[in-house]
Amino acid sequence: MKFSMIHENYNVSDLARSLEFYRQALGLEEVRRKEAADGSFIIVYVAVPGEPFELELTWLRDHPQKYDLGECEFHLAFRVDDFDAAHEKHKQMGCICYENPAMGIYFIQDPDGYWLEIVPTRK
Repeated sequence: MKFSMIHENYNVSDLARSLEFYRQALGLEEVRRKEAADGSFIIVYVAVPGEPFELELTWLRDHPQKYDLGECEFHLAFRVDDFDAAHEKHKQMGCICYENPAMGIYFIQDPDGYWLEIVPTRK
């Protein structure tokens, strides 16, 4: 038996803002979307072009309050081929929320407070 990871879900409060953040910060593009006939939800799958893993962004009409992410002790990690350029881009965007120079990593935070780890490609 073999399992494959295919997607992870994040609920978002402003779908357009989140889509723009993920496009600008990480180069993720919309793969497909599902919209409820009654307008109660929109689900958009985004991914790095050519990569199979997708991030599912779910907007719920009847959830106007901020999402409670607890202590934010979870994250999604992204490997990047030009760590210094990525760090500079994220610094300019103002989305770096934690840096660990000793480990050679840092985290950015999306508009809803989800943490995303940025890891350099290591040889």
